[in-house]
Amino acid sequence: QVQLVETGGGLVQAGGSLRLTCSASRVTFRLALMGWFRQAPGKDREFVAAFRISSEAYYADSVKGRFTVSRDGAKNTMYLQMNALKPEDTAVYYCAATASYRNHYHIPGSYDYWGRGTQVTVSS
Repeated sequence: QVQLVETGGGLVQAGGSLRLTCSASRVTFRLALMGWFRQAPGKDREFVAAFRISSEAYYADSVKGRFTVSRDGAKNTMYLQMNALKPEDTAVYYCAATASYRNHYHIPGSYDYWGRGTQVTVSS
C-alpha cells in the first residue's frame, strides 16, 4: 500500500513562506498524478495544486502566483513552495496521488492515496 507523508508545515507570519514536502513510499509503479489539497476548520477539502508525470502543473486561482508545485519523479517526492502566505491559507494540507490518468485533478475523488496532513498556520 502506497504511503504518503507530508512534512514542512508550521506557524508563519503573513507574507512569509513555507515549503511542504510529500514523500511517497512503498511505490512499485509510477504515480501519474500528485496533488495538494487543504482543509480549514468547518470547510470542505479544497484543491490547491497538482502535478502530472508529464510535468503539467495546475493551481487553484486563490494560490496562483504565490504557490509553486514541483516534483522529483525519481524520488516520488512532491513539493509545494508557498510564498506571500495569507491568514486565509491556514489549513491542514494534504498530499494525494494516483497511478491512473485522471482528467479532474481538482477533485479529491480522483486520487487513490492520501497522506495524514500537515498543519499550516498563518498569523496576521
